This record gives sequence, C-alpha cells and structure tokens, in this order.
Amino acid sequence: MGPCVRRDDGSICGDALNTNALQNLHGTIALAGAGKMGGAMLTGWLAGGLDAKRVVVIEPFPSDDIKALAANGVRLNPKDAGTADTLVVAVKPQMFREAGPALKQLVGPSTLVVSIMAGTPIAVLEQVCGGMVVRAMPNTPAAIGRGITVAVAAKNVSAAQRATADALLRATGSVEWVDDESLMDAVTAVSGSGPAYVFLLAEELARAGVEAGLPAELATKLARETVAGSGELLHRSEQDSATLRQNVTSPGGTTAAALEVLMGKNGMQPLMIRAIAAATKRSKELAK
Repeated sequence: MGPCVRRDDGSICGDALNTNALQNLHGTIALAGAGKMGGAMLTGWLAGGLDAKRVVVIEPFPSDDIKALAANGVRLNPKDAGTADTLVVAVKPQMFREAGPALKQLVGPSTLVVSIMAGTPIAVLEQVCGGMVVRAMPNTPAAIGRGITVAVAAKNVSAAQRATADALLRATGSVEWVDDESLMDAVTAVSGSGPAYVFLLAEELARAGVEAGLPAELATKLARETVAGSGELLHRSEQDSATLRQNVTSPGGTTAAALEVLMGKNGMQPLMIRAIAAATKRSKELAK
C-alpha cells in the first residue's frame, strides 16, 4: 500500500507523492515493448518527473509518439543498452519467450523486473529473464491515467525495489498489492478484462435503444454518456455500487421494471459469474 489511503481520488497528496517517487528513482529504467500499455506507462513516467535520459526503450516498431519522446532524451533502441536497474516487460505474452534472450541481456543479478504481461507467472519470468520479479496486471484505462493495477512480488524483491515498482505502476492509476500470486488469474478476469465488459454494456445498451425506437446516433450517445457518467459518479462517490443503484430505483418505476429482468434468475449475476469463471480459467491455461 502507498503512503496515502485515498490515492485514486486525484488528491494533491497522492499526485505529489508519486511525482516525488518518480523523480527520486535511481539508475536506468528499461522498457521492453512500447505499444499502447507500455507507451501509456512511459508517458506517465515522464509526466511524473522521471528523467527521460535514464529511460531506455526497446521497441522494434516505435510509433511517432515514441519517436518524439526519443527526441526529448529517451534512448530508443540503443545498440548497447547495458544492464538496467529496472526492466519493465510490456511485450505481448506470446512473444515473450522469443524475446527472452534479448531481455536477459538487460538483466543483472539485482535488476528489478516488472512484468505487465497477462498469464505469465513469476517462475517463468525468473526462468526467462532472471532478476527480482514483480508481476503486475494493469488495465486499459491506464491510457488516460485512470487504470488500476494489481501487483505481486517475488520473495526476493526488496522493500526498495517494491517501492520502485509501485512508483512506476502508479503513474497510470491506482495500485493494489497482493501476497498470493494465484489471485492474479481472477484479477485478470475482473479488472484486466473488465473494461471490455463495460464497453459491451454500452454497445448493447445502444442496440437496445435502437430496438426501442431511438435513432442509432442518439442511442449510441445516450449509452456512451450514461456509462461514462455513471462510472465517474461511482469513482467519486463514497457510497458502494449497490447503494447507488438503489438510489436510482423508485419502487414500481421504470428502473425497477428493467432491473427485474437484469436481476432475475437468468439475469446479470449468474451470467457475470460464468463470464469471470471462464476468463479466470483461460488465464490459468495461458500460464501453463
């Protein structure tokens, strides 16, 4: 846990502490993979005060945005990157073993290795890369600084290294730490894959609106803004989601009529349980 209890509420305390943590990081930070998630992390680090000259990026197909960051001091694909103090692995999981030999060259005996790859256990990371490993699972709202990441550290990771990993991960949103790596499969199913479920809700809400007679453009806008606004209300409110739902629901009203369907025997609860179970199972399969 970080030094602030409420670290995801946009408080000055949380932002200032994370900025200071990034500015105080020592040594070379190597980022392997600068796609959407890796690029979002890199942008967050630099915005938080991390010295660009201490960042090495390994990315065979850099975007124009990444190339622009290189012009500001980030070392992009150097011929000899040397050993990094911290290596953040953001390559696609299916490419990891192929990239392993190149990644291993960046890792010394005391290098902190932070992985954000889904379905890749600590033991595999230690085998392929070496180093002191932290396994993390972020999600796509990290691209706008509103992600949530769950992390677990190997037993040989020091308190200082864990603090470094926390500072790097917190640049894209909030961070939670767990001690049991087996929880990461369910974490992947809930928060890692979760944004897709929310987008599907907006998609189907719009589709249902069209079926009810709304023009497609209006239905899409209503669904999009309703999902986004409700998410922001949930984010800012101290009330839990059940209470917020109840606050919207008048007895015998239109919302109650819809919820009778959504909360019925074959409604959202059993469907979501099955969906999360399927994603959790698949995460375990990918780890083998």
